[in-house]
Amino acid sequence: MTIEVRTNHRWSLVLCFLIVCSTNVLAQSKAFIRVNQIGYLVSDEKIAIAFSKSPLHGDFVLLDRTNQVVYRAPLKSVAAPTWRGSFPYYYELNFSSFKTLGMNTLRIEESGTTSTAFTIGKYPVYQEDLLSFMRQQRCGYNPYLDMVCHMRDGRTVYGPIPDGSFIDASGGWHDAGDQLKYLITSSNATARMLLAFELAKNNFADRVDALGHPGANSIPDVLDEAKWGLDWIHKLHPAPDQLFHQVADDRDHVGFKLPDQDPADYGWGKNSYRPVYFADGKPQGLREWKSKATGVANIAGRSAAAMAMAYRIWKNDLKDPVFAQKCLKAAFELYKMGKRQEGYQQGNSYSAPYRYNENTWADDMEWAAAELFKATREHSYLEDAKRYARLIGPTSWMQRDTTEHYEFYPFTNVGHFALYPLVDARTKAQLANYYRDGIEKVIARAQRNPYHVGVPFLWCSNNLVVAFITQALLYQRMTGDMRYRNAMLAHRDWLFGRNPWGTSMFTGIPQGGEFPEDVHLPTVQILKKLVIGGLVDGPIATDTYNSLRGLHLNQPDEFAEFQTSDVVYHDDVGDYSTNEPTMDGTADAILMMAWLNGALDH
Repeated sequence: MTIEVRTNHRWSLVLCFLIVCSTNVLAQSKAFIRVNQIGYLVSDEKIAIAFSKSPLHGDFVLLDRTNQVVYRAPLKSVAAPTWRGSFPYYYELNFSSFKTLGMNTLRIEESGTTSTAFTIGKYPVYQEDLLSFMRQQRCGYNPYLDMVCHMRDGRTVYGPIPDGSFIDASGGWHDAGDQLKYLITSSNATARMLLAFELAKNNFADRVDALGHPGANSIPDVLDEAKWGLDWIHKLHPAPDQLFHQVADDRDHVGFKLPDQDPADYGWGKNSYRPVYFADGKPQGLREWKSKATGVANIAGRSAAAMAMAYRIWKNDLKDPVFAQKCLKAAFELYKMGKRQEGYQQGNSYSAPYRYNENTWADDMEWAAAELFKATREHSYLEDAKRYARLIGPTSWMQRDTTEHYEFYPFTNVGHFALYPLVDARTKAQLANYYRDGIEKVIARAQRNPYHVGVPFLWCSNNLVVAFITQALLYQRMTGDMRYRNAMLAHRDWLFGRNPWGTSMFTGIPQGGEFPEDVHLPTVQILKKLVIGGLVDGPIATDTYNSLRGLHLNQPDEFAEFQTSDVVYHDDVGDYSTNEPTMDGTADAILMMAWLNGALDH
């Protein structure tokens, strides 16, 4: 009896040992595949990424919707010397030569790992989802909520009129999950939507009216949304020599609230007046956190560019000469303000050190001057544009491994693109070189990781990804040079799931996929409604994440296995640094979506 028990015990130990070993082997052989969840155009370079804790060998296969093998190729090992996560082995799954339309999945034969499903073929019109998100951010009348908010914006600060005077600054867009409003971001969002329309006119629908209600109004929805921004800029420019640049400040941050029930108190009672900051081009801040402003040319220039573009579109496309002339007049006045006060206006904070630290302006004046030359054919504007182009040159975040928050906003110098068709061959070559300088710096950085993504992981890194894609697209459009297309596609794929976390960076896109859900947005957190189309801030350097105030996770980290010591991303409302959708990042991405939607090869 004693011997039998010992024998059974011995065999039990052996069995336990075998189970533990087997479990460890399975854990070590576990692999993951990351793909672009929204799919690939037929002519794209199509490369998925696999990673594991132990080496993989052999082939991967591509399966069609009936689960039949339609393509086979070997795994290609890639180095990841600076990607310090828990997975040391990375592989490329290259199926670029497969060009058949349809739904597919990838499978690694050795491990049996299967990817999420994706398509090869034309994209849905995701740009309309992004416009829907923009309407959800509207201040004044909000069609998503069917409510009116912040109609008491606002009371002046730093203005040429006595502090506390009322001006009508209602309208515009809430910046992100908070309800501040900035001309810094809104001027760019407005101009970028106008640019998207001009470059991809046939890719925009007319589904809603000017208020955002269902029903066509014979105006593409992208122009309805751009006009929402134009109307707000007109309000912030009440006189030829006046420009206001910000409504509210971080006293807004009192928890999630629906915008018509805003409990923030700026000294006039809860849900009442909010401050409207005048753009005087000097350091501002009502407490210890002062900005470093030196002028107004950044916001005046971007606003002037938007107004000059609006003049052209409302005159030629929409046949509305009255609004067109109103915009042209504003463009003249704003441009003159920028020339008088060259320098940059920054965002204002109140009780925290966080602000928009933009410190460039010549790029914005270049864009404005180029657009005004197109509108007037006055040679002085062309000479100004060339001078500003030389002044800003290739200056960008792209040459840097780190920058301050929004230091090189708006992240892509559209001025070089606007000027390019107006100048001689020598100047064209210089403008193209400026774009190439930044693009190649990003590509060089991208070689350090298996995803071939070359942006520094600053706060709002996804905005930089969109900026790189935009610059590559604009360069391609300018020159016809396709050399950077694959680098652009790698960054596009990062945004839609070819990243460590396997997630899209746009809320609700693609339907049925992995995308941000528990986002830092009041409409989501209070109403528990999915908002589609918002670009979230994105992955952030771990050191930066650890230095920001008030960050916490409300739930266990679903991506814990995929975090690295250098970069983190969380789909958790408590992490406003990676999981908050932004108005300006989403607006910037509209061109990318529209262009790719029309780029199917036949």
